[in-house]
Amino acid sequence: MLKKAADKSRDFLYLNPTMHLQSNKEVYIENCKRIEEYNDIYIRLKSRDIYIQIWGSNLKAFDFKTNGLIIKGKIDQIEFTEKRWL
Repeated sequence: MLKKAADKSRDFLYLNPTMHLQSNKEVYIENCKRIEEYNDIYIRLKSRDIYIQIWGSNLKAFDFKTNGLIIKGKIDQIEFTEKRWL
C-alpha cells in the first residue's frame, strides 16, 4: 500500500526517470541519481528504483547536473533492471 502511494506521488511530481531520445545518437535522461559504470561502450546509471544500462559505441556522458545526463554516441541498446530491495 505504501509503495503504491509512493509510486503515484513520484509520477505526480515527475520524479521517475524520464528519457528523451534523438534517433540512436543522443539520449537525455532526467532524474538519474548517479553513474555506476562508464566507458565508451557501456554506461550504467542508477535512479531511485531502476538501473538503466546503455550499450553502444563512442558513448560520452555530458552535463551531469540537476539529476540529468546527456549521453551521445551510437546507441545500440537500452535496458532497464529493477533494483531488488532486501
